[in-house]
Formats: sequence, C-alpha cells, structure tokens
Amino acid sequence: MDKQNNPLYQQTTESVVTDLTTDLSNGLDPDVVDQRLAEYGENALAGQKKTTLLQKFLNQFKDLMIGVLLGAALISAFVGEGVDAIIILAVVILNAVFGVFQESKAEEAIDSLQKMSAPNANVRRDGKIVTVPASQLVPGDIVLLEAGDVIPADMRLAVAANLQIEESALTGESVPVNKQAGQLTDNDLPLGDRTNLAYMNSNVTHGRGEGIVTGTGMDTEVGKIAGMLDNAQTTKTPLQESLAQLGKILTVLILIIAVIVFVVGLFRAPETAGGNHIVDMLLTAISLAVAAIPEGLPAIVTVTLALGTTRLAKRHALMRKLPAVETLGATQVIGSDKTGTLTQNKMTVEKYYADGALQDATTQIEGAAETLAQVMALNNDTQITADGEKLGDPTETALITFNETQGKDVTQLLAEYPRVDEIPFDSERKLMTTIHMMNGQKTATVKGAPDELIERASHQLRDGQVVALTADDKAAVLATNEQLAKQALRVLAFAVRDLAGVSSPFTSENTETDLTFVGLVGMIDPEREGVAQAVAEAHDAGIKTLMITGDHKITAEAIARRLGILDDTQGAEAIITGAELDELSESDYQAQVKNYSVYARVAPEHKVRIVQAWQKENKVVAMTGDGVNDAPALKTADIGIAMGITGTEVSKGASDMVLADDNFSTIVHAVDEGRKVFSNIQKAIQYLLSANLGEVLTLFMMTVLGWNLLAPVHILWINLVTDTLPAIALGVEPGEPGIMKQKPRGRSTNFMSGGLGTAIIYQGLLEGALTLFVYWIGLTYPIHSGYEAIHADALTMAFVTLGLIQLFHAFNTKSIYQSVFTIKPFSNRTFNISIAISALMLAGTILIPGLNTIFHVTSLDWHQWLTVLLASASIIPIVEIVKFFQRRALKNK
Repeated sequence: MDKQNNPLYQQTTESVVTDLTTDLSNGLDPDVVDQRLAEYGENALAGQKKTTLLQKFLNQFKDLMIGVLLGAALISAFVGEGVDAIIILAVVILNAVFGVFQESKAEEAIDSLQKMSAPNANVRRDGKIVTVPASQLVPGDIVLLEAGDVIPADMRLAVAANLQIEESALTGESVPVNKQAGQLTDNDLPLGDRTNLAYMNSNVTHGRGEGIVTGTGMDTEVGKIAGMLDNAQTTKTPLQESLAQLGKILTVLILIIAVIVFVVGLFRAPETAGGNHIVDMLLTAISLAVAAIPEGLPAIVTVTLALGTTRLAKRHALMRKLPAVETLGATQVIGSDKTGTLTQNKMTVEKYYADGALQDATTQIEGAAETLAQVMALNNDTQITADGEKLGDPTETALITFNETQGKDVTQLLAEYPRVDEIPFDSERKLMTTIHMMNGQKTATVKGAPDELIERASHQLRDGQVVALTADDKAAVLATNEQLAKQALRVLAFAVRDLAGVSSPFTSENTETDLTFVGLVGMIDPEREGVAQAVAEAHDAGIKTLMITGDHKITAEAIARRLGILDDTQGAEAIITGAELDELSESDYQAQVKNYSVYARVAPEHKVRIVQAWQKENKVVAMTGDGVNDAPALKTADIGIAMGITGTEVSKGASDMVLADDNFSTIVHAVDEGRKVFSNIQKAIQYLLSANLGEVLTLFMMTVLGWNLLAPVHILWINLVTDTLPAIALGVEPGEPGIMKQKPRGRSTNFMSGGLGTAIIYQGLLEGALTLFVYWIGLTYPIHSGYEAIHADALTMAFVTLGLIQLFHAFNTKSIYQSVFTIKPFSNRTFNISIAISALMLAGTILIPGLNTIFHVTSLDWHQWLTVLLASASIIPIVEIVKFFQRRALKNK
C-alpha cells in the first residue's frame, strides 16, 4: 500500500504511518483490522487454477499423431480387424495414462509458496502485544521482529536494533543484510539494497526490529513472483515440436499414398482384381495405413525417455517431466544462479593478514595470527550445539570453522575467557565489541569494517610485541583490504584493547579507541567443487554458461573468472547489472544479449527477461536456481533446473529437473544423457520409418503390378514383432564417442536432420525392393505346382523377408554414419536378446504347426529359407557401402 509517488524506501517512517493511518505505539484497532481484512483479504497467496485429472487425461489426445492412431484403430475395428484396433488403442491409452502421471504435479509451485508462509506474528494492536496468525495481518499492522523470526509480510522498518535479515531466497545474496530504519534517498535501488524494507518469507538472523506492514498476500514481493509464475507461459520442448512436425508430415503422406493405392487398385485389370473389387481395395488401403503409421513410436519415445530418466536418477538428476531429458541434449545456454548453485552458500575464510603478511587460510597460524584466531572466536555470537552444529550468522560461523580447521578448541577458549559485556554491532559504527575476562583483567576484542577500525587503532601486534601503528602501516593494511576486496572477498578487521583504567559502562567512546590492530580476514562464498570443470565441459560442448545473481558486480565478476565463465579476453563489457539492464530498451538489449555472460544485482523480472531474450535468438535455454526468485525464470526457460538440497519447494515445483546433489557438474552429465536420448530416439525413428516405408512400398508396388497382396494380418504381425522390442532396445544404446564434443543441435533441427531423412528414404526403398525381389523369385522359381501353391510360397517368402530384413537393418541403425563394425554391434545385450526374440516370433508363424494356418502361410524348404536369409542380410553390406561414401563426402567438405 503506497499512496505516495515515491517508493517506500524513499519515504520517512512518519509519512508511511500517516499514509496507512496507523500508530507505532498502539497499532491498529480491532475494528480497523476487520475492515482491512475485508478490503485486502487474508495475507495469503492466491492459488493457481487447477486442471482436473480428466482434463489432463483428455489433453493427452490433442497430439496429431495420437489422432491418426485413433483413426486407424476405428477403421480397423470397422472392417473387422479387432486385434489391430485393440493393440493401437492399448498403446494410445497407456501413453495417455503415463503422461497424466508425469504431469500430475506440474502446477504445485503456488501451493509451495503458500506453505512457506510464516504461521504466526507478534503484533501491536490496540496498545497490546498479541500473537496472531500471519494470514490475519493487514496493511498498517505493527509487527515485532526478533532473531529466528520469518518475516510474515512486506514492511517498512520503523525500528532496527542490530537487525540482520537473510534474503537469499528472494535476492540471491548469501550474506544477511544489515537493516536500518532511516529514509533512503537513492533512486532505483534493487531489492537487496533497500535496507529499510523487509520482505515476506525472509529470515531474521540477528537483532530485533519493528515494522509497519505495507503489503500482504499477492501485493508482496513474493506475491508478485507468484503472479509471474502463474502467468508464465510453458514452452514446448524441441522433442514435442519435432514429434508434432513428424506427425503432420506422416499424416499427409499416409493419406496421399492410401488414396493413390486405392485409386490405382480400382483401375487394375478386372482379371487381376478378384471378386469384390472395392472392398478388397479398401482393405488394401487400410493395410497400407497400418503399415505406414509407426503406432509404436509414442510408446517407444516414452520408454526411451523413461530409461534415460532412470539413468539420470542414478546420477542425482531427478526429472519431473519426461520430455526434459531430451531437451537437455539441445541446450545451448545455461543461465545459473550463483548463490547455492555455483557456490556453496556458505561463507568460508580464504585469506588472513597478520604480522604484515597475507596468507592462505590453509597456512598454519602462528605469532599474531594465533591472537587473530582467538579474537575471531571470542568476538562471535555463534551458538555451538551439543552435536557440534553451528547456529548463527554465516560470516560468524565461518570464523569458528576457521578455528576448528586450525585445530583450536573453541568451546574451551570461550570457557577460559568468558564474555562479561559487549557493545553490539551498529551499522553506523560498523564495529562490534565484546569484553572478556583474561588473566583477571577485562580485555576488549573488536571486529568490523577495516577502514573504520584502522582509524581507531594506534598500535599493532607484530612478532608477539605491541608496537606503534605508523601511517605507512595503516596504508599497508588498507592496501591489503583493497586487494582482497578486488578478489570479491568480504574483509573484516580485528583488534584488541586492555581495559585497565576504563570503567563501566563500556561505550564506543571509551572502549573502541587506542586499539591494537591484530589482523584482517578475507571470506567468500566459495565455488562448488567440480563446477569449474563442468563449465569447461559445457564450453567444449558448445554451451554458453551465464551467471545470474543478486550479488554485487565485483563479487559476481571474481567468481565468474574463478569458474571460467569469464575468460581473459572478456572485460567489464561482459558484465551488466540489473539497473543497467533496466536502462536498455528491448531492442537494444536484444542486439547486445550475446555479449553478456554475467548479470549482477538482478531482480526476478530480470531473470525472465534474460531467458526470453535468448529464446528470441532461437536458443534452447536452461535455467538453474534454488530460490523463490528463480521460480518464474525456471518455468519460462525451456528447461528449469532446481537444487534439491538448498532449493525452495517453489523452485522445485516450477522446474523440469531437480539436482539431488545440488552439483552443477550433474547438469553436464544430464546434457550428455539428453544428447544420447535424442540420438537413440533418432535411431528408433530411422528404424521404424524405414521399415514402414519398406512395407508401404511393398504393398504399393504389389497393387500397381497386380500381384496378390500381403494381408492386414501379415502387416500387423510384422509391425508387432519388429516395431516394438528392437526399437526399444535401440533406446538403451550406449552413447557414440565424442557426443559431448559436438555443437548443440538447438531448436532449429529435428529428428530428420543430419541426413536421417535421406537415409530413411533410400533404406525403405531398399527394404521394399528386396522384398519384392524375393516375391518375384518365389513366383519365378517355384518348388510346387499350381497357382495357389506357388503364390502361397511366394507370399510366405515375401512375408518372412519383410520381417527379417527389418531385424537385420536394426544393426545398421545403431549409427547414422558410423560403420556397424566399428561401434561393437553386439555390445548391447538387450538389443541382442530383442532381435533373437523377434526373429523367433516371426519364424514361429511358419515353423509352429497351426500358426501357419492362422497366418495363411506355408512351410518353406531350405532353398527358400536360404533365399530369404541372403536377401534379408544383404541390406547390411549395401547400407555399409553407402555409409562409406557418405563418410568420405563429409570428410572432404
């Protein structure tokens, strides 16, 4: 609620009180609370409009390919081919059920936001302090805050006593923000710099405060994110786009070919047409449609994706949506949040400065550094539990951890030198002082901003002695501070003072003067192990990595350089802040988007804008993140990747993939798997469509030549035997060497790219031609006499050849260009077993007594079997010869 034109942070406390008609001392009257609850509603986030289970199920049938399959099932049932219709319907229904199961939790992000809400709040109402449910807060309420509280609503701070609030889930900053109640005058401050405001669902880590509620529910910053999340458009994956395009092409081709066959058949010579000519040709056209439609493709794609999902789960990448597996393989840009994703979200001491020397934190402390470590532990509010867990500000817990890594017993030190008094941290002094009993004498330990502390120091600790701190010494300390700051380290200075002669009460004026400088400490939220290598691998794979963070520019740049996101050739022009981004028009930013690798001090709407800008460049964009602020961008991106350990439920709900180990390098493994999945789906499509084209050509040419045709039962059995197990087995093929050295295929490619369409056409023609050749041999060189017997043998030979040639061809499809003999053709045990089972099922129709009657086939002698086997196997050397010349042509380009 803001009645003034100026932002809340630029307004005085008094003006906010006046605007909201409230009272800092007494709060709101109960009647006013009731009125405002009626006006503004409860302090809760609006739920997302739900899709019913039935709607989700029906949505699965909107795909064009599914529609074609349903049409084929209906026609098959109409003409009496009940088995065919049942099998097609089973595939379609199973695919729909699986889709509903996968998408049943896709709209839970808003529910997760609601669960994050603080359950209760301490407020001042009618002159009394009462505890009320956070949902009952209204604008104008006066909320009391203390360490450990969750901020229940957006508010303008009226009191801030050593108040620190951790806002990383909203702003991306890992360090708690020091809050104050004064008016701010700067314009266009990002969320993280509005130090007199507090935001819903952030956490109070230190101090106490009071705030005036200015926004509740959907009017809060978290509420705005919820609205963005609810309105974010879900983009189609490259897989869905490719399958939709393939479905359209196949539908048109099937209709055209079926009509041509029907018309050509009608004009055949009457003596070759048989009895009921029109009915026969209708059955022929239906048989051709069944042959042409790869009815197993949706199921095979689903199974291949599911197998990829299972493999990824073993590598700590959990897929929430099946198509996201394949989308990973097309990824061209990864936009990653810094805090908790690229870094550990845990402050760590990296450098220390003592005795005039700068050392790595791993260097064993001695001399003045011993005292420095003691002061770190004593001037510290961290609570250590019985099981060793450290509770408190991340900066202070890092100081305790440093002592532990140096072999110091902090608990014993605190017991030996108990704290007897303190001067709390103040944002104006930028210092904190604790007073301890040491050897019967009170001693002050001081920590704070280096520039503030060094001005109050007159001595320094050098080589175990207290000596004067000269102007040159001060300059050296400040130069070291600047050096560490340029490395994006957060620097604290430490000092001590003997308080002999100083009487209580201890104040800044009588205590924080004449200090003895002990040293400096540089801390940082360090990068995660393996991330730099993962960034390098992504670069080799042609993927651009972006860092998108709420941290300051200098911190973002330093981390980006350490990780390799920025290289030596990239300067400040590759880094942009949220404020600078706001100054760019859409057209200007779009023209420059490829120049930026690091985004600092950004807000949630910036992240969505970044993702959309890259998508306008026709790039497949992945976005990683863990905070509430990442959720809209995760949903907008082609694939959203949330952190499983540190990630909020909101980010997980909006994502396509969750990293169970929060490890950025897992993304690279997932990209590898995604590329493998796409390649294997391509192999399955090549196998299925070339086989179906062979069947179509066989039926078409038999119709044109006036030969008696393969019956629908023959086509159905061949499809059932050859289309299922081998195609699924191709889905578990190991990845081909060098797959992560190739450029991303991106959004513009489809399953027919890379020469696959040409391969399908010539291989399908080859399968059909070899089948017709065998049929011709059966007619020309019969072993029986009589037209019916000769035709039955020829038809049986053609039937077996059309099935076996597809099984032999499955070996060819293990790689589009590579030779089958160089990729270890029998290395996939699942594939070998599937081929063997399919071959036995096909041969069983001839060899098992009784089945040959059902399938209208005859027994073959060894001459006929030899002809069938030689013709079927010949597709391997023929395709190998074509591949050889293709490889030479590619090499010479």
